[in-house]
Amino acid sequence: MRVYVPLTLSGLAEAYKTGELGAGPLVAYAVTPALREWYLSDDIEELEYAALSRAGLASLRLLAADPGAVRRRVVVAVDVPDGAAVADPDRGLDPVALGEVRIGGAVLLAKAAAVHVDAGDAEVDVAAAAEALHAADGGDDDAQFVVDGADDHELLWYATQEIPNLVGLGD
Repeated sequence: MRVYVPLTLSGLAEAYKTGELGAGPLVAYAVTPALREWYLSDDIEELEYAALSRAGLASLRLLAADPGAVRRRVVVAVDVPDGAAVADPDRGLDPVALGEVRIGGAVLLAKAAAVHVDAGDAEVDVAAAAEALHAADGGDDDAQFVVDGADDHELLWYATQEIPNLVGLGD
């Protein structure tokens, strides 16, 4: 099963050093029944893109909670065994939790299929979105417009071999 784990660049650097995304439980995003129902598509690529986008929003939440973090969203795509990622049925239709799954055990970075990261030119918009997130959650339409502006930037695909360069540990 493919899951999308939201991180920050500093979280990715830590994962690179330790070899794991976390000891668990971890929150990730995947194609869940609730996400399928919300997205109204049977196209698996579209559904996986929706799960990736949900993880991108969760990464933005991590940035909002860490003012010192580099303002670039990070999502790691990881393949985990079926059944390792479980959706909470009580939160299935909660709009905030669409696509959310929990992984109980450690997730090794070696299981990552790819890393998705904002380009440097997204930092201004991502910073503004992180700043506006709390107000947007409170129903402020102008703030929601700013948050949505981060989605105008596609998360770029990187091979896992490129992680050292992404986190500043490369040659």
